[in-house]
Formats: sequence, structure tokens, C-alpha cells
Amino acid sequence: MKTLFTTQYTTLYQFLIAITCAVLGYNLYQEIVHPENSRLTLSIILVVLTYYTAQKYGQKIEKKF
Repeated sequence: MKTLFTTQYTTLYQFLIAITCAVLGYNLYQEIVHPENSRLTLSIILVVLTYYTAQKYGQKIEKKF
């Protein structure tokens, strides 16, 4: 039976991406509606860190010859 979670980090990635999307969405809303309360720079840093961890610890594809 195939499982959805093929690596040990899959659940962590899904959680990290969900948190990143929620924080980025909230801060974009704050930037549009209340620019003085915005923390958009922190959201962009969080997106970059999420991308970096997904690239570094992501699922490696093995080439079979």
C-alpha cells in the first residue's frame, strides 16, 4: 500500500509551507489595509528560509541507469 508520506520530512514540509502561506497572506493583507502595521520583510525572509530548507532537505531523486 502506497503512503502519502514518502520521506520523514514530508509532514514537516507541509506544516512549514502552511505556516509560511498563512503568515505571508496575513502580512500582505496588513500591507494593503494597514501599511503601518505590516511586517512584510519578515514574511519574505520566512519564504526564503522555507525555500532553502525544502531544497536542502527535500526528496532526492535517484537516477537509475
